[in-house]
Amino acid sequence: MNIQLIIPAHNEEVFLAQTLDSLVAQTLQPKKIVVVNDGSTDDTQAIIDSFSAKYSFITSVTTHSNSKHEPGSKVVNAFYEGFKTLDNSYEVICKFDADLIFPKHYLEKVSETFKSDPKTGMVGGFCTLEENGTWGVENLTNKDHIRGALKAYRKECFEEIGGLKKSMGWDTVDELLAKFYGWNVVTDGSLHVKHLKPTGATYTKAARYKQGEAFYKMRYGWALTQIAAIKLATKKGSPAFYYHCMQGYLKAKRKEMPFLVTEEQGSFIRALRWKNIKKKVF
Repeated sequence: MNIQLIIPAHNEEVFLAQTLDSLVAQTLQPKKIVVVNDGSTDDTQAIIDSFSAKYSFITSVTTHSNSKHEPGSKVVNAFYEGFKTLDNSYEVICKFDADLIFPKHYLEKVSETFKSDPKTGMVGGFCTLEENGTWGVENLTNKDHIRGALKAYRKECFEEIGGLKKSMGWDTVDELLAKFYGWNVVTDGSLHVKHLKPTGATYTKAARYKQGEAFYKMRYGWALTQIAAIKLATKKGSPAFYYHCMQGYLKAKRKEMPFLVTEEQGSFIRALRWKNIKKKVF
């Protein structure tokens, strides 16, 4: 398959070379890798250039988004700067982080999964973190969810869901919309990707209300937001996270922030979420 990758990168000199090394070593190589250097002040660009000199399918784009780390919008804005450089020939488009080490057969397995079912719209493996010399799967999300760090989309699915939303929650609403349009979202438990930098390591205090804001914009409603906030706070071991999440939801509601989904899509999302909750409870 014609697989093309976009990798947003901001000050990733410590990890980027390892990510690119793992990608050029793939048993199925991508047709194109675009690394988007988003205002880096370290040697990120020098690393990109060294790989571009060796591999013709690796290119770079330079952009300068907001200097603050804004979960969701910053990385998606950078993604779209890279997207502008792609032609329309891709069959699968991937948004990967710049701090990952992929097993050598990752893209081959992803391609096989897409080929096995034309209704598969999204595919991904699992991120793992190192602790005391052992790599274990991250526990922040459900096993049926593809982490935002390693998203792969069939072209037709990507286009039908309207691409990536420039907001916190983009990597949840994409899957919900895919299901709304009848696409399958597939996670492969055999694909373990080493995540070198923990999620949220660079989040600022200013971003702490963003998760609740995202729940509001996805039309979760108050009850589902409560459940989701409690779940995440428990996994993070942070009671304060629950408080900030609910405050973010209320602030978004007071400001009447624009929704990411239509009323019909929101109704589908709530029904799907309640169905999954009932499955787990009963």
